[in-house]
Amino acid sequence: MIKQILNRLPRKPSKSSDTRDSIGGPTPPSSSSSSSARSGDLQASRITNLNSQVPPGSNSGLNNLNKYSPAVNSRLNGNYVVPVYEALPNFKDVPNSEKQTLFMRKLDLCCVVFDFTDPTKNLKEKDIKRQTLLELVDYVTSASGKFPENIMQETTKMVSINLFRNLTIPPREHMVLEKIDAEEEEPVMDPAWPHLQIIYEFFLRFVASPETDAKLAKRYIDHSFVLKLLDLFNSEDPREREYLKTILHRIYGKFMVHRPFIRKAINNIFYQFIFETEKHNGIAELLEILGSIISGFALPLKEEHKLFLVRALIPLHKPRCIAMYHQQLSYCITQFIEKDCKLVDTVIRGLLKYWPITNSSKEVMFLGELEEVLEATQPADFQRCMVPLFRQIARCLNSSHFQVAERALFLWNNDHIENLIKQNSKVILPIIYPALEKNSKSHWNQAVQSLTLNVRKIFSDHDPDMVAECIKKYEADEANGKEIISKREVTWKRLEEIATSNAASRDVVIVPRIVPHQVSSG
Repeated sequence: MIKQILNRLPRKPSKSSDTRDSIGGPTPPSSSSSSSARSGDLQASRITNLNSQVPPGSNSGLNNLNKYSPAVNSRLNGNYVVPVYEALPNFKDVPNSEKQTLFMRKLDLCCVVFDFTDPTKNLKEKDIKRQTLLELVDYVTSASGKFPENIMQETTKMVSINLFRNLTIPPREHMVLEKIDAEEEEPVMDPAWPHLQIIYEFFLRFVASPETDAKLAKRYIDHSFVLKLLDLFNSEDPREREYLKTILHRIYGKFMVHRPFIRKAINNIFYQFIFETEKHNGIAELLEILGSIISGFALPLKEEHKLFLVRALIPLHKPRCIAMYHQQLSYCITQFIEKDCKLVDTVIRGLLKYWPITNSSKEVMFLGELEEVLEATQPADFQRCMVPLFRQIARCLNSSHFQVAERALFLWNNDHIENLIKQNSKVILPIIYPALEKNSKSHWNQAVQSLTLNVRKIFSDHDPDMVAECIKKYEADEANGKEIISKREVTWKRLEEIATSNAASRDVVIVPRIVPHQVSSG
């Protein structure tokens, strides 16, 4: 057996040999060398199919010769087939000159992917891989000296093999129809997380390490790699999305050349979510990254960034599952306004465009976001949008859903918003006074009535003459309304009488059109 292995040693190492070749040890046989002189018994003990359990006594006599041997991956009928999966030495057990090569071999060893859907399979190999991954994390954390290009290549290769996979998302149609309560909804946890977590931690530390040169690493952490990383944001596992959020943010900060591409790729995810699927698990995490990115935008804002606000962020108010990400979306919106207060008019008119009609819980969220926007609004910008804004607020005040009416009335509890309203009370009060009057007289909820009286008192104390004028106009409009209703009832009564008298003769009845008397509002 020893003779057979030694016969396979290369006669003279090539200068172009891969840096992963062994340090003074043998090169492992490839999967195509199964026609060796020895029979299948030796080959069966050296080659292990990872979809079956490894025999307890699997050729331990070769450990010394194979301790530096990489795990060479190949495919056989769709399953990974590797040489005997044995642990490599610890970094502290080898000289400093050999640590980099050992690091490469450990990376190669971790390129083997195990099946975690069956917890009884490959227990020994899974534990070896887990320990190896932990050693890789420690090595990257304590590294001194820039990582060479071949390490960057092997690192991204190992990460890609383990992380980039087809996500299995079970059908959850109710996600689109109604708000999802994250506390009640059970997230789907990936059974492979014990390994995935360490790989994410390893890659995070690799990206964040000062020893990783962005100019070299960008050749491997390229556009294709970033797109595959973004695809993983649709994972059901919130733990995975949290790691992805941190890693993508670090990549955005370190690889400046990728920044426009990352923003554009996130835009495309949003467009698909808004206008096509309304299904995605990672919108909140992507918005959280963008909140940090927006806060770092230089002034004056580029046209590209303003278009992002108009074409992506504001339309994100449209999907019915907005509750999943509204907090992060609201933060992004306010970040834009803090950067450029002139965007207030654009944002408020965008909110009014997507204002919910039959979804009360969504309406409460919009009112909360509106308060945050108005809090950062200057008087000149407020005046440009106050008329359509308070027409909508007046409708909210009269909402039969008490939480909507209550949340609208709470706007007056904000001192800045109250001052904006007082400065423009001559325009705003005539718009909302009828709603205040109806609430105080006929709203079914006592708390809403009480808050309405408080708002009326604020206006009465600030400008009693304007309030008196609004009362006079309201009473006149009510009288005119009653007159119109009375005339309408008379018309219907006349129609009924004519129809009854002509029922027998079946004569055609021609009724002259009656135009209601219009009273000028001036």
